[in-house]
Amino acid sequence: MAGLFDKQAAMYLEARPNYPSEWFSMLAALTPHHSLAWDAGTGNGQAAVGVAQHYDRVIATDVSEEQLKHATQHPKIRYAHTPLSMSDDEIVALIGGENSVDLLTVATAVHWFDLEKFYCLAKRLLRKPGGVIALWTYVLVQVSPEFDAVLNQFRERVLPFRDPKTQYALDGYKTLPFPFESVGLGSNGHPRELEMTKECSFQGFVGLLGSLSSVSKAKEQGIDLLSEEFVKELESAWGGPQMVRTITYKAYMLAGKVL
Repeated sequence: MAGLFDKQAAMYLEARPNYPSEWFSMLAALTPHHSLAWDAGTGNGQAAVGVAQHYDRVIATDVSEEQLKHATQHPKIRYAHTPLSMSDDEIVALIGGENSVDLLTVATAVHWFDLEKFYCLAKRLLRKPGGVIALWTYVLVQVSPEFDAVLNQFRERVLPFRDPKTQYALDGYKTLPFPFESVGLGSNGHPRELEMTKECSFQGFVGLLGSLSSVSKAKEQGIDLLSEEFVKELESAWGGPQMVRTITYKAYMLAGKVL
């Protein structure tokens, strides 16, 4: 998995939407302590920076060293590479020890994890009582009726190259196991539905599509899902290469505490 996202790291930084600051304020209000947060699967640190506005220290980890090279630096954030070879005990020690984490976040990544292993780590690391785990994902997207119709063609072309693990995200985390007690922001089988908007150029949106894991997989098999011809079709439906549009993402969040 790390190798897959290594290839996409530069595009992630430019193309992915920023998470609303209100989300982090909402999560911070759920934890009585604000000493330590862990952002797992941090990528380039988009969520970690938001978390750092509310917590004294943030440990932000990822299996991809390349992603971490593109991470946004912040005085409260310590980025750490956690290769798959690391043991659970090593990860617990790296983060801060058992019963130490006030907020654990995973932004648009947990569906790639070994869930049994990760949830065991979460239960060891979260402060008891008071620690909160929050997971969220988002799905594409609404731009305009004309553009959305062309984008649906892309969605169909992508299907054969999707990793089965992405089904959790496509389902809006409704089918994702979540063995934690609800804190009022979604619960097992019933995620909280949210929205994000972003002003985006056409090139930025094409970069977003190009950063999808399924596009990389197809390219490895000699298939270009973003051919010049198809990009021109997208461009026409967008309204031209200079047009800046507001795009809307549907997002889904699960938050809880140790049972």
